[in-house]
Amino acid sequence: MSAPTSPTTHEGEQSAQHATVVVPAPGPTAPRHRSGRWIDRWDPEDPTFWRDGGRTVARRNLWISVFAEFLGFAVWALWSIVVPQLPAAGFALTVDQQFWLIAVPSLVGATLRIPYTFAVPVFGGRNWTVASALLLLLPTAALAVVVQDPGTPFGVMLAVAALAGFGGGNFASSMANISFFYPEREKGKALGLNAAGGNLGTAVVQLAVPLVIVAGAGVALERAGLMMIPFVLLAAFLAWRFMDNLSTAKADPRSFAAATRNRHTWIISFLYIGTFGSFIGYAGAFPMLLKGQFPEVTLSIAFLGALVGSVTRPLGGLVADRVGGTRVTIASYGVMALGAFGAIQALQSHSFGLFFASFLVLFVATGIGNGSTYRMIPAVFQASAVPGGALDGATTVDPEALDAARARARKAAAGCIGIAGAVGAFGGFLIPRGFAASTSLAGSLVPALWTFIGMYAVMAVVAWAVYLRKGSALASAGI
Repeated sequence: MSAPTSPTTHEGEQSAQHATVVVPAPGPTAPRHRSGRWIDRWDPEDPTFWRDGGRTVARRNLWISVFAEFLGFAVWALWSIVVPQLPAAGFALTVDQQFWLIAVPSLVGATLRIPYTFAVPVFGGRNWTVASALLLLLPTAALAVVVQDPGTPFGVMLAVAALAGFGGGNFASSMANISFFYPEREKGKALGLNAAGGNLGTAVVQLAVPLVIVAGAGVALERAGLMMIPFVLLAAFLAWRFMDNLSTAKADPRSFAAATRNRHTWIISFLYIGTFGSFIGYAGAFPMLLKGQFPEVTLSIAFLGALVGSVTRPLGGLVADRVGGTRVTIASYGVMALGAFGAIQALQSHSFGLFFASFLVLFVATGIGNGSTYRMIPAVFQASAVPGGALDGATTVDPEALDAARARARKAAAGCIGIAGAVGAFGGFLIPRGFAASTSLAGSLVPALWTFIGMYAVMAVVAWAVYLRKGSALASAGI
């Protein structure tokens, strides 16, 4: 994922007991430490502060955050690769029930994203990383228990799958935390690394689980949960031992309030459903689609979809910087539509090669679209920052008023980031449920894919009409 340059919410600190970091003697540019790994002074915008220890502290917190978020995505995606294996373990579930088990973690994870963002300033970035990592023990341990009994009621299975949503919430708190550590000039790169590293968790778990559960004799589905527990404990330990809390990281509910009143928040959130929502939705459903349509194919290859979608996200941001986020986002919708059309042709001819290639094209486009859509957020809010309600083209603007308006725009953009991230993730629920409804009503995935193509067309038109159409308020801003 390409991360925007707008600030979100985060925390961190460094304690004197951490022996591997050289901390400058207390002074006007040095962080002030206290017990509990809290840092009371953090000023990454000060070049001296950043050079004399700040960068080292920030990088240490970043890499541990990447690992914790990676595990969050892995747990979030666990059921996507476990569900296709349930019939082999003796579970008698309908196709609709199987898609429910895949969809509900995305529903819960999307809902948790906004409260998880506010948890960082309340509890501290390091403290919340420990707590949110340990919360992952609930879905992993519960999964290991329920998949051992084919007689487990479906309601219980659904509740356990819902617990995996804790992993989806981790993205919001991790991004919020890391944002506080970095200066504006380096924030985009840091958040991009954090996001991309987290997304890879989906691919890795879809690669590893099919291999682990069949090691030895039979199918041992409980290993899918058990294999995660040591890594979860390691992430919690690393966060407790080496991460920091920032007392300067404060929650800003006003930024969310400002964002909710801005129509661009909801337009971008709608567009993000088509990019990030497609990535999460297709990543969750892809193993199930392969199992249902091409049972002769090993599920181990399903991870490639999430992999290419993850690694192409930063590319979307880079290209958007050169040609504009709206153009890249519209192009990504076009490529997604082509990928979905290719999948329709593959289903009609029962061609695995075409089906697999079409979905890889889909995943590449979702990754690029993720980066470009997120990159649009700061550009849109800054372009609409002229006081008096004008969006661009004003002839006389007071410089001080303009600076104040741009500061407000940065805060609103930060709120939009959180809201769009949460709303977009609901696509991870809608796409599997769309496939379930299509299969139940028509006995085929084709109607769902045509519906998705139609939605991509609508989203492309909305993006063009609002941000590119000649005569529109922001047409000259190059968004």
